[in-house]
This record gives sequence, C-alpha cells and structure tokens, in this order.
Amino acid sequence: MIMPKQGLQALLLLSLSIFLFTSSSAAIRIPTTTTAANAATKLSHQQFREAPKFYNSPECPSIVDNDNDVEVEADNNKIAVCSESAVHVAMTLDTAYIRGSMAAILSVLQHSSCPQNIFFHFVASASADASLLRATISTSFPYLKFQIYPFDDSAVARLISTSIRSALDCPLNYARSYLANLLPLCVRKVVYLDSDLVLVDDIDNLAATPLGAAAVLAAPEYCNANFTSYFTPTFWSNPSLSLTFANRKACYFNTGVMVIDLDRWRNGHYTTKIEEWMELQKRMRIYELGSLPPFLLVFAGNIAPVDHRWNQHGLGGDNFRGLCRDLHSGPVSLLHWSGKGKPWARLDANRPCPLDALWAPYDLLKPPFSLDS
Repeated sequence: MIMPKQGLQALLLLSLSIFLFTSSSAAIRIPTTTTAANAATKLSHQQFREAPKFYNSPECPSIVDNDNDVEVEADNNKIAVCSESAVHVAMTLDTAYIRGSMAAILSVLQHSSCPQNIFFHFVASASADASLLRATISTSFPYLKFQIYPFDDSAVARLISTSIRSALDCPLNYARSYLANLLPLCVRKVVYLDSDLVLVDDIDNLAATPLGAAAVLAAPEYCNANFTSYFTPTFWSNPSLSLTFANRKACYFNTGVMVIDLDRWRNGHYTTKIEEWMELQKRMRIYELGSLPPFLLVFAGNIAPVDHRWNQHGLGGDNFRGLCRDLHSGPVSLLHWSGKGKPWARLDANRPCPLDALWAPYDLLKPPFSLDS
C-alpha cells in the first residue's frame, strides 16, 4: 500500500514522540569507517532482536523446486533460487551499515504480500567474517532465504579514484556493478537496494517494473537535477567525452534503488563498460562522486522509468554536512537516507532529524542490558 505524504507526517509525529520518550544515549553507535580487524569485534558486541516471521497471503504463488532449479545453501536449508515466483533482492552487507541493513530487510518483509517468496542476495567483502554476518542475519531472521557472496575488494580497488567523501570510496560501494558476475546465472532479474533505506510499500510492485524491449535497468529519474554538475569541466570541454550523451536525454538517477535485468547486463558486458570509464577516470579526472558517475555514463537516458515514490532519496542530507531534509512532494513507497547523515547515528547522538523517526520503528538493535538478551 502506498503511503500518502500526509499519513507519513502523522506517523512521523507519533514515532518521534515515542522515540523522545524511550531513547537512550547508551545505544551503540556504529562508525562509518573501521578496520577489518575491529569490525568483527564491533559486530560481535552488537545484539539484534529477532524479527517476527511474516507469511505469504493466500494468493501468493509457491516457490516450487523443479529439475532445472539450481539450489544454494541458505540458512542451512536448500532453497530453489531459480523459481520464477521468487523476488530477488540484492544488498551489500558489512559491519559499518549492518544496523541499516537489518532495518531495510525488516521493512521489505513487513510490507510484502509474499514475504516467503523473497530471496536476499547479500554481497560482502571477501575479507569480512562471513560466518559472523550469516549468524547475525539468521538470528534476527531465522526463516529468511538468503545467500552471502564474497566480493574481491582488490579487483575493484585498483580502479577507484578518491571522491568528495571517503565513505564513497569503499570498494563494496562498487559491488552493484558486479551483481551479474556474482549471482547465479538463473537469477535473471534483481532489485538492488542500498542499506540506508526502508520500504513502506510492497516490493513485489517494484520488482514487477516493466523494462521494455531493451532497457537493462529501471530507476526513478530526476531530470530537474543539474546533470552537468556530476562531471568535471575536463569532461564537458572534451568533445570526444561529452558526445557520450549525444542523442540521449540523460537525467540523473540514484543507484541506491534499481531493478536490473541481469541477462541483458551479462549479454551487453556492462560491467566491462563501467570499468572502462573508471580506468579513464584514473588517467584524467572526469567526475568527483564515487560509483554513481560511471552508471550515468553508461545508462543515463537509456533506463526504464520508475515512479519517484520508490526513492524518496536525499534524507541523509548532502555529502558534506548531512543536514535535515523534508520529504519530496507526492506519495511515498521508499524512504532513502542517501547523503552523509544516517538515521541510526543521528538517533544515537540524540540529534535526530524529524524524518529519522520513520526509520526508528524498524531498528532491531538491542540496547545494552536488554531484558530479552
């Protein structure tokens, strides 16, 4: 069910009043940068509540095994990941954003009409403690269908150029460009989600976005944004580069929410195309903003449209100060705290923005000395 802006504002006032009454500064704050050595230590000291189990509505199709299914291990159960009835969701998973990931997972399941048909594909750094990440997910979501895929950071690290914010330079931010290589070949379509968001609508509706005859991905476009600002004067002054967007109505889109046709991605070798732009960026600086510009260079103007309600982005403020922002006009299906400010950090610091209260009900982190620990 799509939530109108007025309804969200009412919920916001209620959530904020509950938070201000119950919040405690003793909650654990997760830093956004940490070494691999102490990341596992911090995660092991965090405790998350078990989420409720959510069931399919009667009209949901069942995921049925057949002879063509490829099965993977997921929560110690053999789950057929190739069923056409499954909704595939891909996310990255790390200790810095695990609290956000847990909230995002809960929101997806809570608002889905067929939660038992959702299969989560988590991409984690190859250097991360996968067993600890798996245990963390399984403890809060014992019935979740999921698989964790190791991502070789070093393979992409050599291509990454420094950006305007150090958090954007994390190799895992670039994992979305490699989903077609990491996920099983039988997974033909996937919904990619960032970890700093929550859904308030049925993800089945987003997953059913039509991609048309040729589009590789679908995402909300924002054609009122200043597209030229995403690239440097060096890029625009070079005709051989700026002509990249000739005959394309190129608009900004946020890569934190995408529906991707993995078959078309693989057939078009789009990972290689993105890497080629990253290699050029190493030789001559043509953009400043991390993993987004290569996606714009390859796809802008050639994506399938998605209603703006599916990415109310920018709630984390800009990339420098992370100031509070209001909702965009129109209905809301997904709230996205893209930008520097993250709701869990602001809530822990007792300096929340008003809209952070809409994230708080999905927070599964147990406070220290919790009675049910």
